[in-house]
Amino acid sequence: MGKMSLDRKLAILSDAAKYDASCASSGGQRRDSKDGTGIGSVTGSGICHAYAPDGRCISLLKILMTNFCIYDCAYCVNRVSSNVERARFSPEEVVELTLEFYRRNYIEGLFLSSGIIRSPDETMGDMVRIARLLRHEHGFRGYVHLKTIPDAAPELIEEAGLLADRLSINVEMPTDAAVQSYAPEKSPGQIRKAMADVRLKREAGKERSHTGRRAARFAPAGQSTQMIVGADGADDSTILRSATRLYSGYKLSRVYYSAFSPIPDASAALPLVKPPLMREHRLYQADWLLRFYGFDVEEIAGATRGGHLDLEVDPKLAWALGNRHLFPVAVNRAEREMLLRVPGLGAKTVKRVLETRRHREVRYDDLRRMGANLRQARPFITLPDWRPGALAEAVDLRARVVAPPEQLQLI
Repeated sequence: MGKMSLDRKLAILSDAAKYDASCASSGGQRRDSKDGTGIGSVTGSGICHAYAPDGRCISLLKILMTNFCIYDCAYCVNRVSSNVERARFSPEEVVELTLEFYRRNYIEGLFLSSGIIRSPDETMGDMVRIARLLRHEHGFRGYVHLKTIPDAAPELIEEAGLLADRLSINVEMPTDAAVQSYAPEKSPGQIRKAMADVRLKREAGKERSHTGRRAARFAPAGQSTQMIVGADGADDSTILRSATRLYSGYKLSRVYYSAFSPIPDASAALPLVKPPLMREHRLYQADWLLRFYGFDVEEIAGATRGGHLDLEVDPKLAWALGNRHLFPVAVNRAEREMLLRVPGLGAKTVKRVLETRRHREVRYDDLRRMGANLRQARPFITLPDWRPGALAEAVDLRARVVAPPEQLQLI
């Protein structure tokens, strides 16, 4: 067997990395310049887009160090029993790719994950070596996100956190029972222990010593995790409760939800079809309500149907339709917490409302200019120049506020 070219490795290992959503990849692959022609493409092999907390879009080199793996997780295309083409980068090759892509202004950072080859320690050691070479030998100051292996030695995870901007440790599935069933070599307890260790090290890095000096920063961009949705029987309420425990227990920056995608030679225990992508989208919307809109997980769970989020309406609207006795609210008098619960009013719109209210009354056209979705908001609000009247009590309110299906043009 001939030696595999770097381009071929990149094609295999960037494609294998697409299943990991914990860097918030946009996944855009419509146009690329693999044939060497055209300009403006940043969606060739290995380049994805992640979003920083301040909303900036960051281009990352997103690859696996190797798709060889000694584990046999049923849901993973790279499991040891899977019949896929295998490849492996050396640490020096990953460093070379990262630097060359960076010099050409293709990327602003690296997202590095890996299958487990030989042992967790050896694999994690190679990933740490890559980060060490980039930071110390080449002075790389770009963004680095390392996928941490929870079974690796604590000192390796500690060094990874000192070198990387963000660490991620995937919990894989929503429940311990599902992890034990589909990934028996992995320990939910060990995964949580590794996440707890990262949290403690991050908190220690923020404290000052008795001399006033701060410890070295540890994973300053935080830690994240990913759950696969739709591979097991967990409903959306179970998934959101699990995410809530992770946020509160380990102070995660993000929980990512990845809709299960059927894989070749799959286990008979896995579903034959993937869940609707709208389910993944609704989970992200519900997650946003939990983190930024003051909702409690039980409030969202109470608006589900059989434990699943409504695929036709967003979770905030579903909650409002189930709690119509709380509406309409007076936009010029309601507290911020209640305004955030009004369908069609986002956090930025609510902030603009509160700022405007200091000087004058907010009117209907003001909300329109502030970016409110008035189709959804009208039945739930009152303004000096707007009253919902009979609309607030309409039996068919759901049909009135849900946008009708739109026929897209083919040309």
